[in-house]
Amino acid sequence: MTLRLRWAAVGCLLAALLPALALAADTCPDANADRLDRYRAGPACWPAIQVDASVDARPLGPLPPPPKVDRALRDLGETLFFDPRLSGSGQIACASCHDPEWGWADGRQVPYGHDRQRGRRNTPSVANAAFQQAQFWDGRAATLREQVLMPIANPEEMHGTPDGAVASINAVPGYAPLVRDAFGEATLNPERLADALAAYLTTVVTGPTRFDLFYGGDADALSEAEIRGLDLFRTSAGCMNCHHGPLFTDGQFHNLGLHFYGRKNEDQGRYAATGRKQDMGAFKTPGLRNVMATAPWMHNGKFTKMHGILSLYNAGGVHPRPKGAQQDDPLFPVTSPLLKPLHLSQTDLADLEAFLHSLDNQKTPYFKIPDLPR
Repeated sequence: MTLRLRWAAVGCLLAALLPALALAADTCPDANADRLDRYRAGPACWPAIQVDASVDARPLGPLPPPPKVDRALRDLGETLFFDPRLSGSGQIACASCHDPEWGWADGRQVPYGHDRQRGRRNTPSVANAAFQQAQFWDGRAATLREQVLMPIANPEEMHGTPDGAVASINAVPGYAPLVRDAFGEATLNPERLADALAAYLTTVVTGPTRFDLFYGGDADALSEAEIRGLDLFRTSAGCMNCHHGPLFTDGQFHNLGLHFYGRKNEDQGRYAATGRKQDMGAFKTPGLRNVMATAPWMHNGKFTKMHGILSLYNAGGVHPRPKGAQQDDPLFPVTSPLLKPLHLSQTDLADLEAFLHSLDNQKTPYFKIPDLPR
């Protein structure tokens, strides 16, 4: 099922809920009631969101169910995901950087790859990747199936090739039954490798959160500080300009001014994938589910404290100005106009951070790393 179809299904679900929400709205506290009570009364009673006029924000809500995948294909993909024999050295697995114990990321500023080479970008979590419109910080892969082979072939990451990876797997007798169950014959090839890994990642989703419980009617699931943070998130903090919908992301690319253009740590972001001027220094908006479990943050992993990120947004982002010869550079990046000073108090920032904690998995799912075939 394509992403467009999945979101269409979500739209149908929301449309079906509208009559019920309309009835619920009739029982909402009046507009003069305590703002927290309006939130406790349920989503139909929540105040209207505040976003820039250019933004078509989707309402917050629970995740839709992931698309169903063949169990044998998924099981093969899971085993391959944890197998370092996919790499050129035989030492680095997909899970080396996307570890379930670290929120499907790695807890580092940037990852270590082949021969301890340091990457240039922070490892994004692969949880909920199946719902994303594009993969990687720069969106250079449009699908999971396209994405999964790229780290294998990257000389700084797994330092191998898809052909070399499947040759290593086909040489392991214990894989034959798994491959046969998934494909009807015992030989793996790069296309089947991509199918299996993508099928497994489709099933890697974040768990229920306290926000989901609150959204579903449990008025006690969030503290007062968290409800105030939710209110700020939806209104005066402007978070929903970019972080909206069930994933808490618009799936788009924005320039926060953190590109270091023309400097040592320059990262061109989306521009490197598209060559479009407007994409210079822009990076994908990450989803916020389980976000507090995936520090450090941002595309370069420079932020180790969420308070620092919230303070950055409160200040209106970073707006580098061209100097010298850069004044005539047509590619000099322009920070997103969505970023403006917010004038929030320190208490407001603390409430926002409290709310972000409510987006973490309510319980850490039990996970057992599969035994690797021999």
